[in-house]
Amino acid sequence: MSVRLAAEADDRTEYRAARRRGLAVDAGMAVMTVLVALSIGFAVMLATGNDPVEAYRTMLTGPLERSPRIGRWLEDATTLVLLGLSVAIPFRARQISLGAESQLYAGALAAGLVSILLPLPPVVAMIVPLAAAAVAGAGMGLIPGAMKARLGANEIVATLMLNAIVVRVYDYLINNQLKEPGSSAVHSARVQSDAVLTPLREWFGVPLGRANAGLVLMLVAAAGLWFLVTRTPLGYRIRMVGSNPGFAEYGGIRVPRVIEWSFVIGGAVAGLAGAHLVLGVYGRLEPALAGSLAFEGIVVALLARNNPLVVVLAGFFYSYLRVGGDIMEQQTEVGTEIVVIIQAVIVLLVTAQALSEPLKRRLARRRAAMDGLAGDRRAEPGPQGDLGVLSRDGAEETS
Repeated sequence: MSVRLAAEADDRTEYRAARRRGLAVDAGMAVMTVLVALSIGFAVMLATGNDPVEAYRTMLTGPLERSPRIGRWLEDATTLVLLGLSVAIPFRARQISLGAESQLYAGALAAGLVSILLPLPPVVAMIVPLAAAAVAGAGMGLIPGAMKARLGANEIVATLMLNAIVVRVYDYLINNQLKEPGSSAVHSARVQSDAVLTPLREWFGVPLGRANAGLVLMLVAAAGLWFLVTRTPLGYRIRMVGSNPGFAEYGGIRVPRVIEWSFVIGGAVAGLAGAHLVLGVYGRLEPALAGSLAFEGIVVALLARNNPLVVVLAGFFYSYLRVGGDIMEQQTEVGTEIVVIIQAVIVLLVTAQALSEPLKRRLARRRAAMDGLAGDRRAEPGPQGDLGVLSRDGAEETS
């Protein structure tokens, strides 16, 4: 029994060591990705005759110099993290979902319609639009999820085509039925005051721009998704389907249903991102609500290796880079093209993070070879000709 317990303890120790080595490799790859991207941007600025040191100083310190800039960073990071979370869940199930844009716009439209047209009492006026946005986003996730799971459709094509449909419907409604009467600008009427997400300046007493309580919603969503993925049966099924769908099906997991749930959960989170923009940032439905944020959420998820907690860190970093790039353009002669180059290099290198897997396997083989060599040395014949085995404290035991 003691031998068995010792073997189990060794297995647990080796497992934890392997996890630490894998985490170190992943972290090293992420840091190297950022450093290489910044180095290329540095070289481009030198080649164009700009001062890269001053430009980078402005980009890296500018977002923290004034409280409104910090608020802008928090506002942008809230949306980016929610979008990163929305694609990280399908990615964990090995589904390439590009539908965050349609899910965001559907959530924004649902939240806007409820908060503009439906009179509600305080508190409820905030909760109901958020719930409507999550349901609308989940519905937009269910469509391509069901098409992939039940009909075998390609999820990339399905999500991209759904993006085009939903965004065009949104634009049509904003320009016609939902356009504010008497306004020359294209936007809806303002949402009712009780539905607005509380600005952070009311909590902290400093001007933080349009940053709002959606930040707390985002942190809660990230913690909830981490718990879902790592501590619940559904999360286990999602991880199993992502690791080996054939083995998952052999083990009794209903793979089509898991695929649908991954799309539904991701869609609900993207819908909340749309609600954050309507209820917290703009206070109304606006055209081109999200810009390119929906697709940049994919980069955030990939940088974080689809870990919900790491998505928060990656989203804050990537948003900091975006805000710092805008400040760099305003205060130096370097345009945002440099930031676009840095972002593009990050995207390219993120796709090469699969290089970390061969590195992990090589480290594992080296570790196994070292363990085997150590085992051979321990099994050499003892001084009496018997088979000597060294115990953990270095004493020799004979069999």
